[in-house]
Amino acid sequence: MDNMYTKVNPYGKSPLTALVIFQTDQKATVSYLVAGKTKATTISNDVDGETTTHKIPVVGLYADTANKVTFTIKYADGHTDEKTITLQTKALPKSMSNIKIDVKKSDTDKMSLGDNSLTVMARTTKEPFAIDASGDIRWYSTTYNEHIFKTLKNGHLLMMRKQNNSALVYNDLIETDYMGRIYKTYHFSNKTSGSDNATMKNKSEGETTAIHHDVIELPNGDLLATVSDGSKYIEDTMIVIDRQTAEIKRVIDFKKIFPAEMYTKYTSTKRADGGIDWLHQNSIDYDESDDSIVISARNQDLVMKFDFKTMKPIWILSSKAKSSWPKKWQKYVLTYADGTSINGGQHDATVVLGSHNGSKETITLYDNNIAVTNGDKKTSGKYSQGMQLEIDTKTMTAKETWAYGKSRGTANYTDRIGSTALLSNGNYLIDFGYLNEKNGDASNIVEVTADNEVVFDVELSNLQNKGYVYRAYRVNIK
Repeated sequence: MDNMYTKVNPYGKSPLTALVIFQTDQKATVSYLVAGKTKATTISNDVDGETTTHKIPVVGLYADTANKVTFTIKYADGHTDEKTITLQTKALPKSMSNIKIDVKKSDTDKMSLGDNSLTVMARTTKEPFAIDASGDIRWYSTTYNEHIFKTLKNGHLLMMRKQNNSALVYNDLIETDYMGRIYKTYHFSNKTSGSDNATMKNKSEGETTAIHHDVIELPNGDLLATVSDGSKYIEDTMIVIDRQTAEIKRVIDFKKIFPAEMYTKYTSTKRADGGIDWLHQNSIDYDESDDSIVISARNQDLVMKFDFKTMKPIWILSSKAKSSWPKKWQKYVLTYADGTSINGGQHDATVVLGSHNGSKETITLYDNNIAVTNGDKKTSGKYSQGMQLEIDTKTMTAKETWAYGKSRGTANYTDRIGSTALLSNGNYLIDFGYLNEKNGDASNIVEVTADNEVVFDVELSNLQNKGYVYRAYRVNIK
């Protein structure tokens, strides 16, 4: 302990982290505490394993600060040592310091925080970062990331990066961690890369990406990703990637699943490059309880659950007339219960873990409330909201059991991006990611209780071009 090796930003990609290495004479477990400006912003972590050689990843430092970090060592014989060290960090780069972070409310007694929780901002492009309950940036990556920011079962992260920050194509899916160490890189050809920028006529005009919206980890560790197939129909294909070999093990082409007229006769949106973005799949969720997947398809105002093995429907959430679906699918179309909002242009459809109860299950989603093809034209554009729905496959109904956002009206309307997450204490974290009234240069992250009491409210602005918050996550950072 007297000769600790310390290295701030050990891998050159994560300036508010450090690696601390030391040895003890006998086996011990280690925990550390990064002193915060308040009790609620102090970060503590237990390090797994009892050993004599300790390699401690310290996460959650303040920028431009002599951070006080206290280590507690518990030995096998029962006695305890403690040591405090100082870790000096550099100032934030302008791309981070220029972001305006306005915390309007932070009731830390009611927020879902724990000992080491931060709110991660996964952006459409630019550097991902995380803030504490006071709005201070406590983690960021210097690597530009596009949409994908997922925590794997082993605690690592999935991110989608470019070869370098000045390149135009996001085509490296990396398995990394909060310190910036890279464990695996899956490099994609840029032949099928594309952009959500409908005004681009060709790829040379701006950034494109090989994986456009989402990647999830399957139970066997393989990865399921949203891609385009290189045809004029875009963002309507998924691939299963072997985690070990990077082999594409399965291709799921939604053009072979949905009725042909849904894409051959699609006219709801137009693109300068001639691409037809008829589906615009923007999320995937795997439900292990019944080996199924739930997808969100923005440009069809559709959320749908499929048997993952057969890709046959289980239920369909859409206001599209039941009679307009194939006859064999009509029995899967859900009816919206009285008082239930019709989703439009939605994002981030997720099955609530453990919610299955007989014929019922619960999902959350972010309802942008833009009527793209089948949404509610009467309410479209008046608000956006986080939603929770009870799906009943016995009565084939969808019932709204919670929602928040209507009261904020057009001020929080977002015609694109956004997320909703049910937190561990029953609160909800909502990302109003692209505030239209501010031309997308602001994102509003709000945490509310089940009774819609606002306990955390932060607005981020001056986010740079396409630097708005695609999804917000409350994570136990370590």
